Amino acid sequence: MSDDERKKQIAELAKTLKEGERLLGPTKRPDGTLRKPIRIRAGYTPQDEVPIYQPKPALLKKEMGSAGPPGYDPDADARPKTKSVKRNERKKEKRLQAAVEKDKNEEGGASEDGGKKESVEALSSLVNDLSVEDSTQQVQDVDKRIRALKKKIRLTEALEQRSADQDLKPEQLEKLAKLEDWRRELKQLEDQKTETTVS
Repeated sequence: MSDDERKKQIAELAKTLKEGERLLGPTKRPDGTLRKPIRIRAGYTPQDEVPIYQPKPALLKKEMGSAGPPGYDPDADARPKTKSVKRNERKKEKRLQAAVEKDKNEEGGASEDGGKKESVEALSSLVNDLSVEDSTQQVQDVDKRIRALKKKIRLTEALEQRSADQDLKPEQLEKLAKLEDWRRELKQLEDQKTETTVS
């Protein structure tokens, strides 16, 4: 079909269109041939032109754009502050100032002797707390290591009993070789634990 024939066909179809109808021109196929022009009746929307459905929250989000997080009222920032809000802000500032001044007084010390005694007492209590925490931490670490060693020894002894019946893998033989070392280490850790709990 030549261009002249196609134009005549489109003009003929355009004459017969009713009110509200429209004509969609011929489209090209992938192989290069042309499709027939399509007449679209009034009120009908072709599938290609149907907008993708979007739920209301998505539409509102688009509409809001970069207005801020949900519930943000930009007009609230522009509103003048009420008396109570101003009063609360002043109270907050005074509290902050009082805290800063209190810290300065504690650092400088009102009386040299009283300040030194308080600081020495504070440091000694901190050192005592740290030493207690360190010793409890060490005891916990030793207990953890003891439990792990006992488990290794128990599993290796079970493996040793089974070894008479079957051949062992190289990893299992290594475990059997380490058994005496683990027993010695366990003995040392148990001695260490008794020393720390006694002292």
